[in-house]
Amino acid sequence: MTTATTTATAGARPRAGSGEGRIGLRANLRHIGALARRNMLQIKQDPESMFDAVLMPVIFILLFTYVFGGSIAGRGHEKEYVNYLVPGLMAMMGMNISMAVGTGINDDFKKGVMDRFRTMPIARSSVLIAKIVVEVGRMLIATSILLAMGFAIGLRVETSVLHLLGAVALSMVFGASLMWIFILLGLTLRTAQAVQGVAMLVLMPLQFGSSIFTPTANMPGWLEGFTKYNPLSNLADAARHLINGGPVAHPVWMVLAWSVGITAVTAPLAVTRFRKKT
Repeated sequence: MTTATTTATAGARPRAGSGEGRIGLRANLRHIGALARRNMLQIKQDPESMFDAVLMPVIFILLFTYVFGGSIAGRGHEKEYVNYLVPGLMAMMGMNISMAVGTGINDDFKKGVMDRFRTMPIARSSVLIAKIVVEVGRMLIATSILLAMGFAIGLRVETSVLHLLGAVALSMVFGASLMWIFILLGLTLRTAQAVQGVAMLVLMPLQFGSSIFTPTANMPGWLEGFTKYNPLSNLADAARHLINGGPVAHPVWMVLAWSVGITAVTAPLAVTRFRKKT
């Protein structure tokens, strides 16, 4: 009996040591909610952190509509260009807002906040998921402001409100998947400035080598080929067809495939890196 008890106790030790493995779904969701609330309170204490989500969509839509709209769509056709531009900017919002997750994670490690979280009996993934939940909320605010500005200067929904909501949801899904990339960068690079620098090197070619701002038919052949596989082009085209009408199956499935693929690759890497980072 003593031998059996000793053997059972020895076998239980690895499970007890794992900690995270014994956390149930309900407890995990509760932890995510508490950490998300902490992140929202942090924004409340630092309202300037919302400037990018509030001002960026206003600046971008006015800038590209009235500075470039006449050249791209023809003078006097700026309002027609709005229906092309706004769905593209919905794709762009996700990438720009996602970048803040990486810099925020990096900054929290510098302050020692993440070290404290890692001593708590919570799932390591809950810390990162809570960050994503709050940033998706910021992305939704930015997209809502973008659409409000679009309607104010002539955006028309040629399909239905449900199609518009579908375009917004698709943008949120893809944006959330991108956040795992920036979290991984934030956990890998040493400074927030380095995260921003590397992120911009990735963002600029993807944004301007896509169909966000202009049709790709007039681009050089090699660049046009790149845009076809650029996930931002797929997202911009999907949102555009959902709002203006057109075939949506292929671009929507491409965006979902990219989202699942990015998350499946980078999320486990980010969680592993979070556990091991010193």
